[in-house]
Amino acid sequence: MNRVYSVSQMTAYIGNLFRQDVLLPRVSVSGEVSNCTYHRSGNLFFTIKDASSAMACVMFSSSRRGLAFHMKEGDKVVVTGSVEVFPRDGKYQLYAKKIELAGAGVLYEQFLKLKAELQEMGMFDPMYKQPVPKYVRTLGIVTAPTGAAVQDIRNIALRRNPYIQLILYPALVQGDGAKESIVRGIRTLDRMNLDCIIIGRGGGSIEDLWAFNEREVAEAVFNCRTPVISAVGHETDTTITDFVADLRAPTPSAAAELAVADISEILMRLERYERRLQMGMEMCVQSARSEIAKRRAVWAELSPEKRLRNRKADLAGLRERIIRAAEDSVRESRLYVERAGVRIENGKVRLLDEKRHALQMRIERMKGLSPLAKLNQGYARSEKEGGEPVVSVQDVESGDPVHIYVRDGRIDAVVSDTEELKYQSS
Repeated sequence: MNRVYSVSQMTAYIGNLFRQDVLLPRVSVSGEVSNCTYHRSGNLFFTIKDASSAMACVMFSSSRRGLAFHMKEGDKVVVTGSVEVFPRDGKYQLYAKKIELAGAGVLYEQFLKLKAELQEMGMFDPMYKQPVPKYVRTLGIVTAPTGAAVQDIRNIALRRNPYIQLILYPALVQGDGAKESIVRGIRTLDRMNLDCIIIGRGGGSIEDLWAFNEREVAEAVFNCRTPVISAVGHETDTTITDFVADLRAPTPSAAAELAVADISEILMRLERYERRLQMGMEMCVQSARSEIAKRRAVWAELSPEKRLRNRKADLAGLRERIIRAAEDSVRESRLYVERAGVRIENGKVRLLDEKRHALQMRIERMKGLSPLAKLNQGYARSEKEGGEPVVSVQDVESGDPVHIYVRDGRIDAVVSDTEELKYQSS
């Protein structure tokens, strides 16, 4: 009779077979991603499938550190891990340790890896970016000689500035030897001391543009002494050289517009400058003429000749004023003399003699009233100690000091006695 096994026993047996298999403990499986779920625990659950089969996969959070991209539905991937049985469901699944993008995805992963390395080295730092000259006279171009990119650059550059010198280095931009050709073109043009260099090509797949994602090309752009404009692919395409170059243009046509100044705009700007300069010169000349006229007027006012004329006029005015003042004074003097009753005989005024005579009479009269004249006649004047005059014997007593003033001085005395006398008045 056959032995009967439990589900757990059978599942454990099959799991042991998987572990003992030579291939299944470490296997790489390619397929398209579906049912991709990022669990809140950090585990990643998904399914890989091809045209006829599907396989459940899981990547635990401890292994997700090696995942260099965000996996999504439809990605073509290569999953490396071990195939084991999940005991609870009795199903096998692939326990992923490493996930890589397949085909273009592998290239994109390499792109991200190189980008991170170069960024860490500082090759994208803005401090190393060189400014593109405003007026480029010699422009180097590294691209395919027969592609649309060189024709676009040539047409736009010559339309904007017919006098610009274009130097083309015909390079391979795709396939074997492309990166070496681009590097040689950059170094060759850099030795020619040009004003600017454009490197690029038209659009394409990531495989077509891969030469511009090579480390050697990035290093050649970084070490180039001439300013470099990267113009690879279309506006949505991004390559390593775009990050390393001094300036990125979305297309080759845009690169030509960025590098070459429009000469028509320059000529219009020069015309505006000429008009502004002409207007400025006219204003300066007009201002200078006005200033000269002002200075001439000032100098005319300050000239010695005019000052002398002004002084002569002032002196003439003063002379007239003096003459009028003298005439007015004479008239006033005559009126005063007439009002005072002064007689004028033979042009001589007699008023002074009459005034002198009257004054002499007053002097003689005052002499008769003068105390000094009385003193000269033998009279004396007495005063008490306090300066009060002594006019009566009643004013002093015996023993009082008195001062007696005579013609030539003062006599100090003391009253010894008084006697009242009676005088007859005439």
